[in-house]
This record gives sequence, structure tokens and C-alpha cells, in this order.
Amino acid sequence: MKLLDRVLNPREIRRRLGLNQEQFWTQIGVTQSGGSRYESGREMPRPVRELLRLVHVEQLDLSQVKRVDFEIIAYLKESHPDLYRRLRRAARSRRNAQGLGNVPGLEGDEGEEPPLAPETSAQR
Repeated sequence: MKLLDRVLNPREIRRRLGLNQEQFWTQIGVTQSGGSRYESGREMPRPVRELLRLVHVEQLDLSQVKRVDFEIIAYLKESHPDLYRRLRRAARSRRNAQGLGNVPGLEGDEGEEPPLAPETSAQR
């Protein structure tokens, strides 16, 4: 069994979200019968796994995501890695404060990072 298969258990995610198979699988373009087969152990194609992760684990509304968003993220990671890490920690803290910290079916959230240190003028 591959690591990703252990981490993303579609049946467990679906049950924790309180959805039936049709509700769960049609949100990512998979039929109920196809989803049932994946839940029974058939290997999911990578695009289906990624859609499942984005929509049901990360709870991302794909209709709101644009290519430029990913370009901005890539730019920040490359050109301003400290700012990127601070923003990421702030977003994680906000998610935790809203009670959205532990996403169903995802074991670990890349580990906790230390709290933010005050930014010095040299870092700006």
C-alpha cells in the first residue's frame, strides 16, 4: 500500500463529512459506482486522488481558484520565502482558530511550525 493511499482513505473522509457516496463522488466528477469501487480498494488515478484531496480534504472551492493564484504562490516561495512561511503560518493559525485545524482523513498537517517571531526592519 502506498503512503498516499493510507493518508487519503476516501471512505473515511466521506463518512467524517457525513456524505453518501453519490454526494461525495459527484462533487469531483466521479459516478457513485466508480467511487464505490475506489472505496473498495481499486486504485484511484492520480487526477482523481488530487481532486479528492483538494475538494474534500483541503475543502477548496475550485471555482474560486485561478491560475494567477498559483503564480503568486510560486513567486512568493521563490522570491520571498520568509514572507511565504509567515503567511502560511498565519493562515494555519487562522484555520485552527476557526476550528478547521484537523482535516478529515489527512494524517498530520506537515507538523507544527514554531510561532512567529517579530519581524525586524532587516527582514522587511
